[in-house]
Amino acid sequence: MELKENEVIQHVQPDRLTRVDVLRRAEECVCGQREQDYGTPEDNFSMIGELWETYLNRGCLANDGRVHLDASDVAMMMALFKIARIATGTGTADSFIDLAGYAACGGECAQV
Repeated sequence: MELKENEVIQHVQPDRLTRVDVLRRAEECVCGQREQDYGTPEDNFSMIGELWETYLNRGCLANDGRVHLDASDVAMMMALFKIARIATGTGTADSFIDLAGYAACGGECAQV
């Protein structure tokens, strides 16, 4: 697009989301297809908690009892999040793609 002299491009700002807009969209997500795809939040969150607890206890506890996480640990925990979704639901294509993406990012973060 070529501008003529003294012509101004106007940038149109989309309407800003309100709290109500965000809550309505969230309701559409969590009360619709998502539960059919991933199972109930209670089952899904329980599975995520079990996987994360195991991962943290086995790989992220220092001798003083503190938890230490680096970027690759976060990537692996996000991968576990996707694994839990797959295990408690139907396993959408997006879940498998995201899982592979988190593993790839984790490998890069760990510099393997």
